Parts: sequence; structure tokens; C-alpha cells
Amino acid sequence: MKVGIVSPVVTAVPGVVAPWEQQAGIAELGTIAEAADRLGFHHLTCSEHVAVPTDVAQQRGATYWDPLATFGYLAARTTHIRLATQVLVLGYHHPLEIAKRYGTLDQVSNGRLVLGLGVGSLEAEFDLLDAPFAGRGGRADDALLALRASLGVEAPAYAGTHYQFKDVVVRPAAQQDRVPLWIGGSSIKSLQRAAALADGWVPFGLDLAGFRALLEKVDRPEGFEVVLPAHGLDPLAAPERVSAKLDATVEAGATIVSVTLRAESASHYIEQLEALSATAGLR
Repeated sequence: MKVGIVSPVVTAVPGVVAPWEQQAGIAELGTIAEAADRLGFHHLTCSEHVAVPTDVAQQRGATYWDPLATFGYLAARTTHIRLATQVLVLGYHHPLEIAKRYGTLDQVSNGRLVLGLGVGSLEAEFDLLDAPFAGRGGRADDALLALRASLGVEAPAYAGTHYQFKDVVVRPAAQQDRVPLWIGGSSIKSLQRAAALADGWVPFGLDLAGFRALLEKVDRPEGFEVVLPAHGLDPLAAPERVSAKLDATVEAGATIVSVTLRAESASHYIEQLEALSATAGLR
């Protein structure tokens, strides 16, 4: 079983964030990352929002650490655990910008990057960044093709419907020959996009039956990753319940389970990681 972590501290969604996280910073996050690395977890996550409108922040939260800066630091504190953006919004960036910045991160981390990518839904943020909101799905599809032609390639060339480039050098390029691309979203379209253009699907917002129903409708290539969530686990207090939850998530179609943990402090969080690693048989 592969188990990743929805990183604490780096986001603060109202009603979800634990009180200790709001007082924690990079020291606590770095210690947690080191423990997760040592204990055999698959990945850490970091999401992206550039500037959340004040009214939207009441629902989505206002705290979103920048993934590139965060993972650049955590790459130096860890050795094996993968670093997964969950997610970058494709419409906020030119594909070559992602290839250069995150290709450098892949080099810095010795080939541990996973690019989680999404179409985006927050129109006010698109407007703020002067990024087109209408037609973003088609633009995202073209960006995915452009990224596949660029990641790990020092002299990329691409001619698509929205992006065209040639006779350029992007160095350093990603270390991995094929950086894993995971597509976020909870719609059938997001899964179809992932199966056609990427290497995995990292959905949200549905129960296990909902995830299973969508997965049954779409053929997926061999090796395709399905990254399903398991929220609010308490492996110290209820290891049997946690084991059952992990098994149910795999039965629903997960190839990787991405978890959140109940904790009262950073040290308690690490104790929960230790218990979860034992329950899931990660080491």
C-alpha cells in the first residue's frame, strides 16, 4: 500500500485546520517531513493559490504556502518522499515557466517531483492574474501536451492550439525522463483528461462510492495512479478503524491513499505518522 500525506500547516481551510497548525511554521513542517520520509510515506502535498479574494477566503481559507518555495526547502530535509503539487492551476502559468521552475525542483530533489495540475475554478483569481477564465479547459489540455513535450527536455519544441515554441533552451530540465502528472478535480471530465493526458487522478469532494462510480466509467492506461483521500485518521486511538478505512479506499479504486491526520500538536502528529506507518505496513 502506498500512503501519502496531505501536508499540515501549508493550508488553513476553516473548519478543517487544527488549532496547532495556525501557530506552526517551517520548523514544525520540516520536522514532520523528515519523519514522513523516514517512515516510508509516498508523498507530501502543497497547493497553490496566489491571492484569495476576502469573501472566498471565508470558505476556502486564506493560507496557501507557495509550493515551489516550500518544496525547495523540504527537498533539502528529506531523501525519498515525493513532493506533489496538489494542485498547480495550469491557467496561471506558461508551460515553459512550469517546466523551468519545477524542472529545477526535480533536479534539487533528485527526481522526486510529482506535478499535480488543475484547470482552476476561482474566476476572481484568474481575473486578478489577468489569466483567461473562459475556455480554460481547452487551454489546460494544450498546456498538458506542451508540458509533456517540455519536462525533462533541454531543447523543447511544441506547436499546439494555444502554445507554440521552438529554438529555445530550458536548462536545467527535470531529472526524471517522465515527471508524473496528476490531474485534480471531481468530475468525469477531470478523470477523462487525466486518463488521456496524464499519469494519475487526484480527486476531491466525493465519497468513496462517488469515486468508484466515476472510475467505472473510464478506461485507464496501465500504471495509472488513482490518488484517493482518507480524512481525519486517528491511528493511535483507533488503528482497526484506520486499517478498515485504508482497505475501503483501496477497494474503491485507489492505488495511493492520501491522508489527513487528527493531531493536537506537531509532536502528536509525528506520533500519528509512526502509528499509521505501522498500521499500513509502510516499513
